[in-house]
Amino acid sequence: MFVVYALYNPKHKKLYIGQTRDIDLRLKQHEGKIFQNSFTSRFDGDWILLYKEEQPNRSNALIREKQLKSYRGREFLKNYIPR
Repeated sequence: MFVVYALYNPKHKKLYIGQTRDIDLRLKQHEGKIFQNSFTSRFDGDWILLYKEEQPNRSNALIREKQLKSYRGREFLKNYIPR
């Protein structure tokens, strides 16, 4: 099982979309800025889990990640941003 997820940084109004097998570990890695020079480590402030959905395999997860990164996908995710 894979998880496609979206993180949001309210301080900078940035959205990050990714996929992983272990969502809990990945969130800790983002919070701890483990990925040096990555998109999420460039911005201070908290990243909150905005959205997640499970996919049966990595192939499907990559397809869904690509969909969410499209214009329509980002518009869909904007509905989850707290106001």
